[in-house]
Amino acid sequence: MSGPLKIEQRGAVLEIVLDRPKANAIDAPTSRLMGETFREFRDSDNLKVAILTGAGEKFFCAGWDLKAASNGESPNADQGVGGWAGLTELTNLNKPVICAVNGICIGGGLEAALAADIILAAEHAYFALPEINVGVVPNLAAVSLPRRIPRNVALEFMFTGRRMDAPEAKRWGLVHDVLPLEDLMPRARELAALLADGPPLVFAAIKDIIRRTEDIPEQAAFDYSRSLASVQKCFNSEDQLEGARAFVEKRKPEWKGI
Repeated sequence: MSGPLKIEQRGAVLEIVLDRPKANAIDAPTSRLMGETFREFRDSDNLKVAILTGAGEKFFCAGWDLKAASNGESPNADQGVGGWAGLTELTNLNKPVICAVNGICIGGGLEAALAADIILAAEHAYFALPEINVGVVPNLAAVSLPRRIPRNVALEFMFTGRRMDAPEAKRWGLVHDVLPLEDLMPRARELAALLADGPPLVFAAIKDIIRRTEDIPEQAAFDYSRSLASVQKCFNSEDQLEGARAFVEKRKPEWKGI
């Protein structure tokens, strides 16, 4: 399809490619389109995993489209149903999302990547939050980044606006794996296929538990997690019985999501 997004369905996996030369920057209409795309992914019975990446070899995403800003687009413009980049504030997205960072990932581009569950990066990719240099608050990253990497590292990174290369990002746990560019999408697709073949109710429960217990003391979180509807649904599901039967019968489970 033409436009700022290239979308392809591969079985149960939805691939979303941000394609806005030269820097894959995001304006408000693109953010709204991304939100609609991720909402459709969330609500689909057939799609299990999403991969977000950028077109080309240089940029994953340079953040907010400053050309649009120079033409009058406000920072408070409607970003759509999923908030910035369609993903940062999309509620109840209980399916795995993989971000394949194919190049420079800065500002709002990093905030979009942080909204994914698993981040893979090409060897030449780097990350930065340069907002400090122009007196702008990276508000989304200020919330999500310290939940990914040590707080002191996140603070120094945001305070200085410096670059973090892919190996360092992996060392701090921001990135799951670093690969040659030619191996990035094959690895993302391999991982997506593995997850697409997994139990959807368990994925949903895991994401729900993490989202709802991040600020709760550990023992209280243990107790609260069992009461969540997503967890009870999993415990009382046909898939729970199927998993036990498949283990006993030494065969591959057939997950139905019910």
